[in-house]
Amino acid sequence: MRLDDVDGSAVDSTVVDAASVNRIVQQAAQIGQRIYIRPADTSVR
Repeated sequence: MRLDDVDGSAVDSTVVDAASVNRIVQQAAQIGQRIYIRPADTSVR
């Protein structure tokens, strides 16, 4: 989730594979953007 700079609320959410996480973290770090990373719910119902 990308977080709002003012209040920290989620402004968008993206589900990616593990290989993409590093790229997203690097992009966020370059522009000083705050992100929240958590595992996706993969439970089968």
